[in-house]
Amino acid sequence: MKTMRLWMLAAILVCGTTTACFGQCCCCQKSHADNAAQKVESTELIRTSQSWDGVELPEYLQGRPELVAVKYVFPVGQKLGWHHHPVMNYGVLMQGELTIIGLDGKEKVVHEGEPVVEMVNTIHHGENRGTKPVILYMFYLSQKELPLAVQHPEIPLE
Repeated sequence: MKTMRLWMLAAILVCGTTTACFGQCCCCQKSHADNAAQKVESTELIRTSQSWDGVELPEYLQGRPELVAVKYVFPVGQKLGWHHHPVMNYGVLMQGELTIIGLDGKEKVVHEGEPVVEMVNTIHHGENRGTKPVILYMFYLSQKELPLAVQHPEIPLE
């Protein structure tokens, strides 16, 4: 490791010396050109003030926020129990297909790469009806000591 660092330092010094003496060496010129050609891309996935079912999101909580990011992995055939979220949350489905079902029977299928804004204070559950595990990243705007979800085991899954 120490030898590798010495070689890297020597390469940097040689490249720097060559650049100072002869303009730009080919290795530095190519590296700089490659970096200039690569640009940061940004794609807005969603901007909304409604959950997936069209309901307006509630006002922000008062007090200091606690931001929480969670990675969920749902095996094929997995059903989550009925629950509700007391805080706003949204996410991006990285793999698979997730079906979200409201207590009223309304359904939303979220596909790989799509964003989703969850219902707030509305009972629902999720199912992986697809053929591969679901990987879902969710982001919560919460406060200390607030649960991210409240379970409703009294409501049976069909």
